[in-house]
Amino acid sequence: MDVITIETPSLGDRSYVVHDGEVALAIDPQRDVDRLMCAVDDAGVRITHIAETHVHNDYVSGGLTLARLTDATYLHAADEPLRFDHTGVRDGDRFDVGQLHVEVRATPGHTPHHLTYVVTADDAPPAVFTGGSLLYGTVGRTDLVGADQTEMLTREQYRSVHRLADSLPDEARILPTHGFGSFCASVSSDEDSDGRLGTEREVNVALTVAEDAFVERLLSSLDAFPRYYAHMGPLNLAGGVAIDLSPAAPIDPIEVVRRVHRGEWVVDLRPRNKFAAGHVVGTIGIELADGFSTYLGWLVPWGMPITLLADSAEEITDAQRQLVRIGIDRPSGAARGGLERWGHGAEWRSYRRISFADLPAGATVIDVRRRDEHDDRHLPGAINLAVHELLDRLDEVPDGELFVHCASGYRASIAASLLDRAGHDVVLVDDEVEHAFDSGRSDESGRSDESA
Repeated sequence: MDVITIETPSLGDRSYVVHDGEVALAIDPQRDVDRLMCAVDDAGVRITHIAETHVHNDYVSGGLTLARLTDATYLHAADEPLRFDHTGVRDGDRFDVGQLHVEVRATPGHTPHHLTYVVTADDAPPAVFTGGSLLYGTVGRTDLVGADQTEMLTREQYRSVHRLADSLPDEARILPTHGFGSFCASVSSDEDSDGRLGTEREVNVALTVAEDAFVERLLSSLDAFPRYYAHMGPLNLAGGVAIDLSPAAPIDPIEVVRRVHRGEWVVDLRPRNKFAAGHVVGTIGIELADGFSTYLGWLVPWGMPITLLADSAEEITDAQRQLVRIGIDRPSGAARGGLERWGHGAEWRSYRRISFADLPAGATVIDVRRRDEHDDRHLPGAINLAVHELLDRLDEVPDGELFVHCASGYRASIAASLLDRAGHDVVLVDDEVEHAFDSGRSDESGRSDESA
């Protein structure tokens, strides 16, 4: 038995292929299935089965596309109201994939019909594909289905994890889909886990405290999750269609300005230092990095036309790949070649970047971290306007020069561009907030009056 891991750092997820050297089972494939197909080809194996642990809330599944490409059996929870051909499975079902033996376990909690797949072969330790149930150090969040079901699902999550753990040996390999930066994870997690169930028995919050304490801790830890999640479930119930990564339609500098004036989202993918140094007025800076699709998907009004600006065609292609994973299928256009090319003849704007060491006394500071981060520790007098809430709270933004920060500079750069677009005078604090705290600038007594 061999396990291949396909990582998607931009979403904090993993897909898997487990095989016996000839045939394979794919688990929770991302929508851009070409990466998985390349891994399968490199291993010289053939996919005969595809399994989903649950109807995903953070990305569009590639399972249906992969099933059509490979003619594989597509497995889903039998109780899900899916609108495409699949094979329904339930707790206790068993099947073989070549020399691999697979048992289906019901592990409700992250979703009501969540499944785990336990794969065994010969004397190898079981490989346990836990999806969004048992993660490294923690479990999947339980509030994505609806507030009225959250406490019930939290208790289900606790009991599911215990039933699963009680039936498996310490050497079982835990292989979750979520938990590597995904907003589908809850509480804090130890992402350096060695992946053994024995280790999880010692460190996992669900396996080390009593049920009521677990429920209280998990419920109190749940924070905001990306708005685009609301669209992923319906898309996955309908079945994700094949993606199109062909080049977006090119646009000229005049069209860039027209789209800005129409109120469309014209997104500049360049590094934040380049955007701060100069950008077309009205464009939005979201640096192409691991957080790109998460924050663009979180902030953009769903269905809004999106135009991409970048230095190179490769960067635009990378952005397209990230976006199709969350259901944003085609940008309405793109321009490459740098600011001098797509911004020719347009009005440009810039703003300063500083470190915390250069933050002046008495400055109006906007902290765009999440509320829980701000409450834990913040700069005295900082106003907390989380980046994912910013567009809904623009009327709360004070006048005058604004110094915008987050934990590392990435979220602050997005917020600074949005505030700049709204006409505010901004300065980007492009620095690690721990540098400010290490220098003695912090308030740990709770939220400041300005952020209440």
